[in-house]
Amino acid sequence: MLTRPIPSTGEALPVVGIGTWRGFDIGRRPGERAARRAVLAALFEAGGTVIDTSPMYGRAEAVVGEELPEIPGHERAFVATKVWTRGRRRGIRQMSDSMRLLGTDTVDLMQIHNLVDWRTQLESIRAWRDEGRIRYVGITHYSTSAFDDLEDVMRRQALDFVQLPYSIGLTGAAERLLPLAAERGIAVMVNRPFEGGGLYASVRGEPLPDWAREAGCASWSQYFLEFILAHPAVTCVIPGTGNPKYAHAAVAAGAGRVPDKVEARRMRDHWQRL
Repeated sequence: MLTRPIPSTGEALPVVGIGTWRGFDIGRRPGERAARRAVLAALFEAGGTVIDTSPMYGRAEAVVGEELPEIPGHERAFVATKVWTRGRRRGIRQMSDSMRLLGTDTVDLMQIHNLVDWRTQLESIRAWRDEGRIRYVGITHYSTSAFDDLEDVMRRQALDFVQLPYSIGLTGAAERLLPLAAERGIAVMVNRPFEGGGLYASVRGEPLPDWAREAGCASWSQYFLEFILAHPAVTCVIPGTGNPKYAHAAVAAGAGRVPDKVEARRMRDHWQRL
């Protein structure tokens, strides 16, 4: 899988990871657990390492913590989670619970989920980073309505990562936030690349164009993800799934070359005409 550097350190990060919202909020039924292990296995077999989760995602952190050690290559995992509460004590308690559920003493990336009480939580995260319990600091939001707030924090604070929505149908982040991330040396993790599945509805029954297949896209999933990766400020995209078939299709987007600006424009123009 292709990698891109985390600007603050130069560490190489695979460009496609796995998000755990909904897909990993499951119980202990053997079939469900086997499918999630297969999703994680698909990620690591393809050379990926990034797993994004949150205490907001129900049982997802616990499922990752229990299933990840069963996967060959799991020691390479880059695990990102979040703090999603108000108040210093609650934030520290939640981060401690996340580490316990994930089965680790160190988290690669701790993010402030949806900017909830971000000033308080950022102070605690930085303290834990200085203690070696957290490697990278980030902020997130899932909504374009929060872009002004994200921009303000990105301009005022030293951050390693920002996580935000960006897709072939939702390109607003390219106007200000992606250029700002490049300027400020902030890695970009892209969430909701399929807009909660809405992009698939827009192409239902439509064949991939021949020129896209010739360029290496074997599915609409790859098409949508490679459009995102065409932007040089994007460090990693994290499609969420609990389905091994979809996971294999997603991680395939990280292999080979990514589209250039001209090709990306052609991809979006074609999608808009459908």
